Amino acid sequence: MNYQDVEQALIAFRDKKGWQKYHNLKDLAVSLNLEASEVLEIFQWQPSDHELSDDERQHLEEELADTLIYTFYMCEKLGVNPLDIVANKMQFNKSRHWKTEE
Repeated sequence: MNYQDVEQALIAFRDKKGWQKYHNLKDLAVSLNLEASEVLEIFQWQPSDHELSDDERQHLEEELADTLIYTFYMCEKLGVNPLDIVANKMQFNKSRHWKTEE
């Protein structure tokens, strides 16, 4: 599945549920933050070298998917492709941080 297919499926799901009215940038940002907190919760009180169980890994994948979904909804609202903005940021970071390594 490419990004455009994912975006279309997410929009169709949102529209079928009637959630468009809740999908403003502020509420999407709040939801993204809440889902990111659920990612962090998986690691709470675990040592840094903790190996995830199969159940924990599955849970982590689900929470990562939720954060990506809200990120994709925000990108759709902004009219940007998330892959493009990541590529742009990587190029910016490369120019900013790799100059001293040359």
